[in-house]
Amino acid sequence: MPRRVTSPSSGGSRRPAMPGADELFRATAPARQAPEVEPEAEPEAPVAASGRVKHDEKMTVYVTAAELLAVEQARLGLRAELGRSVDRGRFVRAALAVALADLDARGTQSDVARRLSES
Repeated sequence: MPRRVTSPSSGGSRRPAMPGADELFRATAPARQAPEVEPEAEPEAPVAASGRVKHDEKMTVYVTAAELLAVEQARLGLRAELGRSVDRGRFVRAALAVALADLDARGTQSDVARRLSES
């Protein structure tokens, strides 16, 4: 036999009171302020690979199956030769640092600029 459902207007609601979205999704840590950027700041030095540290930003990159396999093979090869665990994120950050340094040093003659102009 089905249970009897009472309407809220009858005052006998069996539905438990739930907190609102503001209560459920409230900030649990104090909000961080964005660092102030000076309008006439000098250009920064090239970005170095950051290694295993906490990162504040996230970037999603989609790759083909062949590219992912190449990254995994390179990562495992480095692990075998260096004797250290190298995760994908660390590998990609190191490669990004190399590409940015090359772009900064050689501009449109850099490997990354050449590849982008060919595609």
